[in-house]
Amino acid sequence: MSSIKVECVANEGYRIGESPVWDEKEGALLCVDITGRKVCRWSSVTKQVQAIPVDAPVSSVALRKSGDYVITLGTRFAALKWKEQLVTTITHVDKDKPNNRFNDGKVDPAGRYFAGTMAEEIRPAVLERHQGALYTLFSDLSVVKHFDQVDISNGLDWSLDHKTFFYIDSLSYSVDAFDYDLQTGKIGNRRSIYRLEKEESIPDGMCIDTEGKLWVACYDGGRVIRLDPETGKRLQTVKLPVDKTTSCCFGGKDYSEMYVTSARDGMDKEWLSRQPQAGGIFRITGLGVKGLPPYPFAG
Repeated sequence: MSSIKVECVANEGYRIGESPVWDEKEGALLCVDITGRKVCRWSSVTKQVQAIPVDAPVSSVALRKSGDYVITLGTRFAALKWKEQLVTTITHVDKDKPNNRFNDGKVDPAGRYFAGTMAEEIRPAVLERHQGALYTLFSDLSVVKHFDQVDISNGLDWSLDHKTFFYIDSLSYSVDAFDYDLQTGKIGNRRSIYRLEKEESIPDGMCIDTEGKLWVACYDGGRVIRLDPETGKRLQTVKLPVDKTTSCCFGGKDYSEMYVTSARDGMDKEWLSRQPQAGGIFRITGLGVKGLPPYPFAG
């Protein structure tokens, strides 16, 4: 086992850093600061972060096949042109719920953008329950709603054979699996594959490695955990120097590095003085496993 190293590559103090995505073309890590209302890009070459401010909470970012990016902004799916810093709305959801916003989102192997909503938080992880839903934006820019009654729509990914969709509704403290149809994007037969232990706290963002194992960032748990979706067993725990770990993805030249985002909202002065890197972006090396390149949105 190679020795695992955790380092803070960008101590940006994001309020809620989220949705890390590796952009191979740019050699950069994309992410968002939800309450800070910005889309960010950390260059692995210059080690600098560029940020584009937006007009609403921005909760996820994804690559787009035709170039540039798509984002979830407030309750909108939107397109982002990076150089022009131009955001254009694609479509709205949850129009009857002015207090809602999107949360995590990710593109499936067929190029559809899956993303879910939640009620705005009163404070971290405290909110009106069952207000969210899970949606898919198709390449023709139509939207399908899969189900509602969601608390905090979070981590998502797909199995290596594309037959299973993995999903987290944070306040259920469970990682769930669905049967998944790659042709249609339909999901069904929901079941729990892992329930979090008390010290792992709240499941947040998630990604999959090339061995088909899931990595889940544990919000307030200060760690990422590796799970076997077949056996429902935890295989590994990697602790970070901050409590509010929010999401993870693989990146770097050969996708052997893991990037983890974090948050500082809800932390008081004393807590922050103990964790000065809260809200930073972390890189974990030496895991001995690799991840997959992100899928671009086909629309």
